[in-house]
Amino acid sequence: MIDKLELLLALAKERHFGRAAEACGVTQPTMSTGLKQLEEILGVMLVQRGSRFQGFTPEGERALDWARRIVGDARAMRQEINSLKDKLSGEIRIAAIPTVLGMVAALTTPFRARHPEVRFRIQSTTSSEVLGLLENLEVDAGLTYIENEPIGKVRTIPLYNESYRLLTAPDAMFGDRETVTWTEVGQVPLCLLTPDMQNRRIIDRALRSVGAEATPTLTSNSLLVLFTHVKTGRWASVMPAKLAETLGLSDTVRSIPIVDPEVNYSIGMVIPQRDPMTPLIAALVNVAREVAPTLQL
Repeated sequence: MIDKLELLLALAKERHFGRAAEACGVTQPTMSTGLKQLEEILGVMLVQRGSRFQGFTPEGERALDWARRIVGDARAMRQEINSLKDKLSGEIRIAAIPTVLGMVAALTTPFRARHPEVRFRIQSTTSSEVLGLLENLEVDAGLTYIENEPIGKVRTIPLYNESYRLLTAPDAMFGDRETVTWTEVGQVPLCLLTPDMQNRRIIDRALRSVGAEATPTLTSNSLLVLFTHVKTGRWASVMPAKLAETLGLSDTVRSIPIVDPEVNYSIGMVIPQRDPMTPLIAALVNVAREVAPTLQL
């Protein structure tokens, strides 16, 4: 039964029979047979079929909810039993929004010092994709905003509050200031993240609150691209204070606090709403709670 539910989850992720079969390491006929057997067991049609995948039936969508719960619990059971006979081991998969990537090492480093046989896989993605990956059991935890936009049924562990800085050259517009306002930031040609990123939406909202609009001269979904441009001393950007601190500043870049209004958003860890937690996630949560006070600026 579990193996058939795994097939259903793979199909929900890939939305394509062939790719789902490949992800599960089976042939497409084997996958089709497994799904039909699951439908026979449950007595309902789960998948809308045609020449290609067309979606799930209402019963299929409900079965997906149960599949995520059952498969997640089965994985947790295997992990807990293994941890009883061996040291904590395995892999923790974390999805993180780009603006928090600089602080991930603050979690993984003390964790690995305690549990050296645990591996990590970190991927950068948008806040909405973090939640999707978590729901579909493709990651074990996420690092994202936890109070700004809806995050669904997850457990949250607050880590720190994100505030914002204008990164610009000392001789550029407002470059000699100790603070700048959001109104003044609206006058600066900026390089910013793309609009699909929640950080960009936060910046846009802050500017609109003072009657200004972002007019970026460059956009990218990569903070590395933005920061390398800012480091030339010829570009400016708005970045979280914690990220600016982590990246490090050169003589060509100043990090100036943005005030009036003060803008702060809570960053935290999100994990599935499941009890008991797996041993790996329980250990990760413990580390997160311990290091959270050190992450505040």
